[in-house]
Amino acid sequence: MTSPPDPLTNRSRTIRYHSPEEDKTKLFDRTGLEKLRALADGRTPPPPISSHIGLEFVSVAEGDVVMTAQPDESHYNPVGSVHGGFFATVLDSVCGCAVHSTLPAGVGYTSLEIKVSFLRPITAGTGAVTAHGWVTRRGKTAAFAEADIRDSDGRVLATASSTCLIIHPGLAR
Repeated sequence: MTSPPDPLTNRSRTIRYHSPEEDKTKLFDRTGLEKLRALADGRTPPPPISSHIGLEFVSVAEGDVVMTAQPDESHYNPVGSVHGGFFATVLDSVCGCAVHSTLPAGVGYTSLEIKVSFLRPITAGTGAVTAHGWVTRRGKTAAFAEADIRDSDGRVLATASSTCLIIHPGLAR
């Protein structure tokens, strides 16, 4: 016989998000910097992934993006700390957005690879973390970015380096 769930240990989380844009041409009608600034100031709803990890923009400049994220117990792994996927998602987001901020209208990107170094654990008690991503080099077909995540005391929790493919829709045949 199974015991009823314990209300003190069983928790739930409801995630609310805006539907993603179905008209993909609208996603590329502005420069990357214009698109990201519209997301940062609330003129455009955030992508659904933002709701999962409490991801919000702090600042957006060409080749440089800062975001915050809110870890909680729903991000925990079996050993009681935030799963590495949380770190990787946040770092991939700031690296990708830093690259996106350098792109003209009509041009996209996708992550080709990301290397994450985990330096310190994150728990729900860590509180909001800040991630900073910056472009180190951008070419015609690839861009390279680096990023870090810090706690409220400025301690580096993780770092990343990323390579993004620049996608020119008119050339992709």
